[in-house]
Amino acid sequence: MSELVGVFATSHTPVMVNLADNAPEKVRNEVFAAYRDTGRRITEVRPDVLVVISDDHLHNFFLDNFPAFCIGAAAQYPGPIEAWLKSEQATVAGDPKLGAHLLFEVMERGFDPSFTMQFTLDHGYVVPLELTGIRGNHPIVPIHVNTVQPPMPSMARCLAFGHALGEAIRSWPTEERVAVLATGGISHDVGTPRMGMLNEEFDREFLRLLESTDTDALVAYAAANVDQAGNGAEEVRSWLIAQGIAGGRFTTRHYQGVAEWYTGIALGDWEVV
Repeated sequence: MSELVGVFATSHTPVMVNLADNAPEKVRNEVFAAYRDTGRRITEVRPDVLVVISDDHLHNFFLDNFPAFCIGAAAQYPGPIEAWLKSEQATVAGDPKLGAHLLFEVMERGFDPSFTMQFTLDHGYVVPLELTGIRGNHPIVPIHVNTVQPPMPSMARCLAFGHALGEAIRSWPTEERVAVLATGGISHDVGTPRMGMLNEEFDREFLRLLESTDTDALVAYAAANVDQAGNGAEEVRSWLIAQGIAGGRFTTRHYQGVAEWYTGIALGDWEVV
């Protein structure tokens, strides 16, 4: 069977690429060093394929067709889809066999995700892969979770989906080494008068609960308080999916609320059990 060798998480925001100099030099250096360190950690576990969990920012899906979960099963993924993102256009190899395996296995476990064989990566995928320095180093399987348009999957449902994905990854009948990268900002607001107003209290408590392994308290806190952390904070669903996949203790590697980038920036990884 395949081996789950690592589960990692980072925030994402296009501002880190497009307007990097908005943040003070010391902040930039610390944050970018943390991303490079995460890239080093991912490289050290020697994955053959990388499952990347993020949301779609109304690029591949729109309000008339917006799945709660979608698993990529394509042979390749171009990106970024945003012409305005200051990142080179590139195509990343996919792993359609793993994508298909995950799709069928999570369906056996009570989930009914959509699937796609034509998906263009947006900044939610491209920015973390680029800043960690691993973009294009491994085939990927992108997994979309709706954090943009109600109705969104509940926090508890995302954790349970992660459990199902973890079992599916571990049941893949190959000798491949699989790592997971979940991406999404913590506190931030997009397109509202609250842009740039972070909620560090929410961020730090969410990270503390991740570290505590008390998943009931984690889910309850996220569900009850995410509205206070901005509409972009709905992306914590990616982190909950990763928690379900890993099953072990989370370690925060870096946290900084960067108002100049409109986002609470966090990075960390899980013990895999």
